Parts: sequence; C-alpha cells; structure tokens
Amino acid sequence: VQLQASGGGLVQAGGSLRLSCAASGRSIGSYSMGWFRQAPGKEREFLGAITASGMSTNYADAAKGRFTISRDNAKNTVYLQMSSLKPEDAAVYFCAAPPPSTVIPGGSVDEYMYWGQGTQVTVSS
Repeated sequence: VQLQASGGGLVQAGGSLRLSCAASGRSIGSYSMGWFRQAPGKEREFLGAITASGMSTNYADAAKGRFTISRDNAKNTVYLQMSSLKPEDAAVYFCAAPPPSTVIPGGSVDEYMYWGQGTQVTVSS
C-alpha cells in the first residue's frame, strides 16, 4: 500500500484544515488507518486512528475535541479534519496503516507498517 498525505499548508491560529491520505496499490478497505505528526526535534506523535469500516475511532489527548478522522473507502482516502488550530499543532503530518490483521490500532509507531510521506502544517499566531 502506498500512502500520500496532502492538504497541509499555512493557516492562522484558530483556523481549520482538512488533510487527506490517498492510498494506491490496493484497497485500504480492509486496513485500519492512523494519523501522526512530527514537529522538529520531537518524536512522532500519535493523533488518532480509525477502523477499516470507519465505525470506530480513537484519539490521543492532543487531538480530542479538535481533530476528527474519517474515511471514504470508495475513494480509498482517509481524512483528518483539524479545527481550532494552535501554533503548537505545526508539524509534518503523516498517515499510516498497520497490517490488515489489526482491528483497532494503537498509538505506537511500531504498530504501523505503511507510511505516507507527510504533509507540512504551519500555524501562524
């Protein structure tokens, strides 16, 4: 599975942005998916994940209440809707997929097998 995140850019604090993760190579309909971010000098941080069906999501504290993960399996795409953005949300955002046998992925980087290249999000104050 090849993943490509897009939709990043410059946004003012308090603004919103929707990131997309487009998959190619095979259908992601049987894959749970996760979103991470990495700021300069920091470790990659788990934001949240969604099950293959889209029926269940889980979020890290940093994302709860502001970020929403959704997916459209017909379009082979997963989304990360971000609102009320803060300067500390600035980072490179990645989508990732664990092995297809994973029903409910957790927040460990090691659980994920496939990674997209990332998209830069910059938040101005």
